[in-house]
Amino acid sequence: MPVVPPVDAVGSGPAPTVTAKQCRPGTLAGDLRVAISRSARRIRSERGAADLPDTQFNVLAWLHQNGPMTPGALADLQHVQPPSMTRTVNGLVELGFVTKQEHPTDGRQVVVTLTDAGTAEVRETRRRRDEWLTRRLASFTPAERATLAEAAQLLRRIAAE
Repeated sequence: MPVVPPVDAVGSGPAPTVTAKQCRPGTLAGDLRVAISRSARRIRSERGAADLPDTQFNVLAWLHQNGPMTPGALADLQHVQPPSMTRTVNGLVELGFVTKQEHPTDGRQVVVTLTDAGTAEVRETRRRRDEWLTRRLASFTPAERATLAEAAQLLRRIAAE
């Protein structure tokens, strides 16, 4: 038996019908996996002026959020091998987005720090991504946006577990 959401408050009619089968955990898992993957891929395609690959942008984003780190810590966060992270960091140094400085207590290591240009690239990329998503959400009804707001809370719970 279908589950039919209530009519939208602005009178645009009922939202798409969702069947009981689509709400089963196994079916829903597959549908969510595909929808989240496609959405994330589309959002990631919105890039700043440097048009950085995801691996490089992710390093900038981690540094922006968490402050200076060693390449080893960045490798752990990104689930990559240290030599791969060293290449990524060196590329970002060449672009002027990060600097490497001596570690204050371990002479064998360096600390990677975001530069002003790196901060600007993170902010510009995020602005473009938010702008794209804002335009897409503007075409949704208030009820659909409310549903997505609730879904965002649930997705954060999934990610936290």
